[in-house]
Amino acid sequence: MRCHIRIKGYLDPSWQEWIEGLEIVHEEEGTSKFSGSLRDQAALHGVLAKMRGLGLSVLAIETSEVSPVEESDAPC
Repeated sequence: MRCHIRIKGYLDPSWQEWIEGLEIVHEEEGTSKFSGSLRDQAALHGVLAKMRGLGLSVLAIETSEVSPVEESDAPC
């Protein structure tokens, strides 16, 4: 599944691997956006639990299914 999560504030990109490899982009509005692919909804819940543990304020979550073509191109 493709995932986009927006949080309040900035999280250092060094946390990227710990947050399941989701790309961290700092936005001008004082927010950070996490984007990338996750295995399934359980992985998404794991990411959200990590964010909660860090005390991050989640502003938005957007997910979409990955098409079979995108899935076969994804690294293992």
